Amino acid sequence: MTNRSNTHSGRIGEKFRELATRREPALIPYIVAGDPGLEHTRRLVLELEARGADLIELGVPFSDPMADGPANQRAAARGLAAGATLPAILAMVTELRRTTQVPLILFGYFNPILRYGCDRLCADAARAGLDGLLVVDLPPEEARELARPARAAGLDIIYLLAPTTPLERSRVIARSASGFLYYVSVTGVTGARARIATDLAARLSELRTVTDLPIGVGFGISTPAQAREVAAFADAVVVGSAISQLIETHAGSDRLVEVVGDFAAALKAAMRTARDGGGAAVSA
Repeated sequence: MTNRSNTHSGRIGEKFRELATRREPALIPYIVAGDPGLEHTRRLVLELEARGADLIELGVPFSDPMADGPANQRAAARGLAAGATLPAILAMVTELRRTTQVPLILFGYFNPILRYGCDRLCADAARAGLDGLLVVDLPPEEARELARPARAAGLDIIYLLAPTTPLERSRVIARSASGFLYYVSVTGVTGARARIATDLAARLSELRTVTDLPIGVGFGISTPAQAREVAAFADAVVVGSAISQLIETHAGSDRLVEVVGDFAAALKAAMRTARDGGGAAVSA
C-alpha cells in the first residue's frame, strides 16, 4: 500500500507534477548560503534556475555538519565567515522572491533552528518564500516541535532515507514526509564518488511500493554522466559537493556564477537524455 496522504499544493508539489507530465527528472543543486557571500548566493540561485535547476537547496552553515564531507564542510565555514545567519538567509530569500518562483528548500541541522525557535522559523520561512525544510539530524519521531508549525505554515518537511533504512522504516518515514523523499545513495558523508551504487535502481523500485512521493537521490553524484545514470530511474538528482568545489575553486573569479551555471546546464542536459530510450516513470 502506498502513501497518498502527504501530497502538497505548494511550489515543490507543483514542480514535480509539471515534470512528471514530461517524464523529466528534477535537477536539485545544493549550495551553502553565504558561500562565498550572500550576494553570490542570490546570484547563483538565479543563474542555476536559468541554466536548468528545477528546485534548489539552500544549506544553512553550521559549525558541526556531521553529514557533510570535506567540500561542504569548507563551504559551511565560508558561509559562517560571511555572516550567513538564519535571519540573513531569510532576508535574501525575501529578496529572491521578487524575481523568481523556483522552489527553495532550507537544508540544515536542528540546532540553529531550535535556537531560532521552531514556530518563529516556520512563520518567517513561509513569509520569506521558502517552500520546504530538510533537517538532516531530525527523525520523524522527534520532529513534532518543527513539523506542526511547518504544516501550519504550508512548508513541506523532507526526510532522508539511507541504504540501511529497512523498508518498513521507510514506510513510516514516508508517512511523515511531504514534497519528496531524499534517498542518500551511499553510506557515509557527502562528497564525490567514483561510481553509483549498483543496487540503486532496485532500491528505488522497492521504495515505490511504500510511497508515491517523488524520490530524489543525492550524496556522491558529481558528474553529468552520473547524473544521467541516476536520472534514468530517480525522480530527482541532487548535486552538492561538486558545486561546493567549483565555488571554492572560483571564489575569487568574476566567472564564478557563469562556471557554476555551465555545470548545472551540463548536468541537466545529460539528465534529459536519460530516458530517450524509455525508462522508469517519474512519480506524479
